Amino acid sequence: MRKTMMMAAALCAVFATDARAQAGKKVLFVNSYHEGYEWSDGVERGVKAALAPSGVELRVERMDAKRHPEDAFRKAAAEKLKGVIESWKPDVVIVSDDPAVKYLLQAYYKDGAVPFVFVGVNWDASKYGLPYKNATGMLEVSFAKELVDNMKPYAKGSRLAYITVDSETERIELAAYKKEAGLSFEKEVFVKTFAEWKAAYEKLQGEVDLVFVGNYAGAPDWKFDEAAAFAGSHAKAVSGSIYDFMAPVSMVNFSKVADEHGIWGGKTALAIIGGTAPSAIPIAKNKQSKIVLNPKLAAGAGVVFKPELLRNAVVASK
Repeated sequence: MRKTMMMAAALCAVFATDARAQAGKKVLFVNSYHEGYEWSDGVERGVKAALAPSGVELRVERMDAKRHPEDAFRKAAAEKLKGVIESWKPDVVIVSDDPAVKYLLQAYYKDGAVPFVFVGVNWDASKYGLPYKNATGMLEVSFAKELVDNMKPYAKGSRLAYITVDSETERIELAAYKKEAGLSFEKEVFVKTFAEWKAAYEKLQGEVDLVFVGNYAGAPDWKFDEAAAFAGSHAKAVSGSIYDFMAPVSMVNFSKVADEHGIWGGKTALAIIGGTAPSAIPIAKNKQSKIVLNPKLAAGAGVVFKPELLRNAVVASK
């Protein structure tokens, strides 16, 4: 009972901070990826929104790890960021997504003196030895089962395929879809280029009933307008994604909300600045979701969404 009360008090501290005590403090936000990538842009937007009223000085650094999966590149980027931390001396460091956690937090600051908040770690932080005494965070979990459950009523059968760009994150995601969501895939397709994605997407239309569309990030030649046109002219199976930005090529999107991670991370950083120890703040999981539908793509495949689904959804603009 006492432990539960202590945890509740720590969570309350995340959302109740003294702006006067925060003015002049410094927060470093380390984005694992690059500006222009929709997911991490949303996380960054949330961090800025949470910190804006506080008077805290925010500095943003980016690793560009999505476009550079090479181990040597990521290690060099993390070493540079270590130099930033040592020279700028932030009061709290927020790290977004797995590469920053692995190459910066775990490599240099595990159980150290610098307080850290992580967000966007896919499914399980124990692979990095977390929690640490100086770090807390929010796990990123996907609504994969909810997505497939919303796709099934419109499909002619139950054969499910997964198609995505080959990346570290997407392989983690697929393993979690199987283990955590209990999904079974008849086809699993990882591609390197946009041309490979188009060929695989077209082939799957005659092999399965449902196509789970993963991320595009990592395909250097990806073009959304061309991808949307291609999907529109080839779609036969019901498609869906857990990324709202994949709506141009998927009919049903049961999406996470990137801003949720950033807002939680920013408010947690303020709580730590206010005196709450990171170890007193329990690791959380994202809870917010939104449904984004692409009726135009669906109609081309003969799919008409039910009113109850439309009432709870956003219609894709493209």
